Amino acid sequence: MVKQHQHKILDCTIRDGGLVNDWDFSVEFVKDMYRGLSAAGVEYMEIGYKNSEKLLKGGASGPWRFLNESFLRDVITKKTDTKLSALVDIGRVDENDILPREDSLLDLIRVACYIKDVDKGLELVQKFNSMGYETSINIMALSHVMENELVEAFEEINKSPVDVVYIVDSYGSMDHKDIDYLVTKFQRLLPEKELGLHMHNNLQLAFANTIAGASKGVTFLDSSVYGMGRAAGNCTTELLLSYLKGARYDIRPVLEIIEKHMITMRQKWDWGYLIPYMIVGALDEHPRTAMAQLSSDERNNFVDFYDRLTSVETAPIVNKN
Repeated sequence: MVKQHQHKILDCTIRDGGLVNDWDFSVEFVKDMYRGLSAAGVEYMEIGYKNSEKLLKGGASGPWRFLNESFLRDVITKKTDTKLSALVDIGRVDENDILPREDSLLDLIRVACYIKDVDKGLELVQKFNSMGYETSINIMALSHVMENELVEAFEEINKSPVDVVYIVDSYGSMDHKDIDYLVTKFQRLLPEKELGLHMHNNLQLAFANTIAGASKGVTFLDSSVYGMGRAAGNCTTELLLSYLKGARYDIRPVLEIIEKHMITMRQKWDWGYLIPYMIVGALDEHPRTAMAQLSSDERNNFVDFYDRLTSVETAPIVNKN
């Protein structure tokens, strides 16, 4: 059993789960989620993206994709000990939309970027830090990052005021050996920074990988209720709560959320263990191809999907023009 006192659970159901349903969550659901996570003892709830509608065509996306402070105050009428976080993407956030922390309901702003944009990510971190926020940098698609790129990025991260550096398994392709290797490397090269884990569940390893990292001293553990997150989803909050037992955590309020809201949601929207997501995870591929497969008439043609992906990887590129 992992000692739970050093860990902080960050539930990202509303933010990551919104990638499943275009952030079509009711205000009642989000209110119940905050109440339930608070009662469960979860330390952080990520309530959405703080990206800019002006910079990103929102279509019919729900309000959790472009969080507005006045709207947020109508939803979260009473703040609990559970802090609120939001995520921003490089090039999709208008810094003028961010209020100083004392005027905001948000406590933590997380910056997501690819390795090539770490410098831009750290500029945002610097800005948000100066406004009083806790900050993190989440380097996506780590399984595709070269060693030398990571070492260079760490040099810049060490100079920055960022609080938490995340190990992100964007493609759901990692196992416990990868986590052991990466956590050891991050701890050695970023000795002053707290670490976080954000795992996807393509290979049914998100929970195992999360507790493997927790046992090595990773502080921030991302999860989502009922595993709801993009494609195969995330480490499940209810599993994490049941594993990190102790006076601080109570699984019952989260079971209430699932029973009241998420059984019917799961019938309406696809996430979790589905064969196309398993295939892209095993091949260390972006889930977009599996998402397209599952939204097509050929969603259950698994063999053809696998053959297409593996032949693209191994066959020579032919100029068809």
